[in-house]
Amino acid sequence: MAQTKKKRKRKHRGTQGGSVARGTGGRPRSREQARAQARQNAEDRRLREPTWGSAAVRGGVGALVFFVLMLLIFRNPLGQSVALAAFMFVVYVPLGLVIDRFFWKRRMAQIQRQRLAAKQERSSSKGRR
Repeated sequence: MAQTKKKRKRKHRGTQGGSVARGTGGRPRSREQARAQARQNAEDRRLREPTWGSAAVRGGVGALVFFVLMLLIFRNPLGQSVALAAFMFVVYVPLGLVIDRFFWKRRMAQIQRQRLAAKQERSSSKGRR
């Protein structure tokens, strides 16, 4: 027998008394909130240390593009294209990790310098009072 009652798409909200607390989490309500949330997420991503997994994904995408180029544009045989793409994957992954870590360490050092300068500025302004 077919279901007659429409299924609920959202969770039950509120208390028995009827009050509903509005939180800051969940889906953004406006375009400005969505942009602010996206900016925060991008910043959080930039602060995370690079991993072998992220390097493998990037290396896989690079090797796949290399494979397609070798096969379609340069007209290499399939076996040769697969072998070259596998070699490029083996090269791209560690090289990508080293480069990502270099830029990550540089970014962390810059943030550390900014925090130190702000701390010194606060301490010197307290001393003037």
